[in-house]
Amino acid sequence: VQLVESGGGLVQAGGSLRLSCAASGRTFSSSTVGWFRQAPGKEREFVARINWSGISTAYADSVKGRFTISREIAENTVYLHLNSLKPEDTAVYYCAVTLWGFIGASSPGRYDYWGRGTQVTVSS
Repeated sequence: VQLVESGGGLVQAGGSLRLSCAASGRTFSSSTVGWFRQAPGKEREFVARINWSGISTAYADSVKGRFTISREIAENTVYLHLNSLKPEDTAVYYCAVTLWGFIGASSPGRYDYWGRGTQVTVSS
């Protein structure tokens, strides 16, 4: 599985972005996909995940109500819609695939494939 993130950029606080995670391979379409982020000097943290069908989603408390994860199965793409952005959302955002299912998949160690990330910078 190869994952490529895009859509990051510089935005003012309160603004919005849409991140995309495009993938190759059949494994992607049948797997749970997660978004993580890592700010300088901090550990990589869970942001959101979505199961293979798009029916089940989960979010970190810090982004609940502001971010939305979705997937277009036909396009082999998962999106992360970032709204009401705050300066503390500044980080490199990564998408990842786990082969181990949706339940409890909030730890980076549960994920098997990673993209290279896309930078999101929110100015105050």
